[in-house]
Amino acid sequence: MVLFRILASTFLVSLISLVGVFTLSIKDNLLHKILFCFIGFSAGALIGSAFLHILPEALQRTNSTNVFYCLILGIILFFLMERYLHWRHCHEEGACKTHAFTYLNLIGDGFHNCIDGMVIAASFMVSLRLGLVTTLAIILHEIPQELGDFAVLIYGGFTKKKALLFNFASALMAVIGAVAGYFITDLSRNFSNFILPFTAGGFIYIAMSDLIPEVHRESNQRRATSAFIAFLLGIVFMALAKVFLPE
Repeated sequence: MVLFRILASTFLVSLISLVGVFTLSIKDNLLHKILFCFIGFSAGALIGSAFLHILPEALQRTNSTNVFYCLILGIILFFLMERYLHWRHCHEEGACKTHAFTYLNLIGDGFHNCIDGMVIAASFMVSLRLGLVTTLAIILHEIPQELGDFAVLIYGGFTKKKALLFNFASALMAVIGAVAGYFITDLSRNFSNFILPFTAGGFIYIAMSDLIPEVHRESNQRRATSAFIAFLLGIVFMALAKVFLPE
């Protein structure tokens, strides 16, 4: 039953890669406004997930010093992945200018999706609630990222059909990561003690390094305020999830 939940959740996350198909009929200006508010909400959801769900669970399971070592390691490794694999969130076409980057982006995104699958697997092995919350946080983060990835592939010369196909293939790495994570966790329960704070570090890094700076770059005060309100709503959403989602 747990494996079924893990596979269903990771396949659902993989389907988010096809979100680009819904943007084909939306005007660029409207799409940018929707995406910008969602960036704020996603940042809040990631912060809320890390501090309200993942870290408290990790602190209950293992020594607090080890939790924070793993948290720091997560921040460091996510930094390195972004810096050296060029795994970043290109919310505007002008941010990624070379055709070669499209393939590098696919490789980096595939690795990232594999990590997401392992994270989901480890979370469901701890509890149903943590698994659901982690999946929700990843989905909320994936929507703006996958829209950005789709734009990168189109800008890099892919046709829309090819961009959707390659983006989905990269997203399916989450399922492979989930299967690997399930068996690793099944063999060693200590795996979840590492991956939970590691994930929290990654979530915090993504929110603070990628998403919140996007809001700060907005010169329009009304739009920036709307994104900040969405950020607060993302935190509230995760706080409510802690109350209402089952253990």
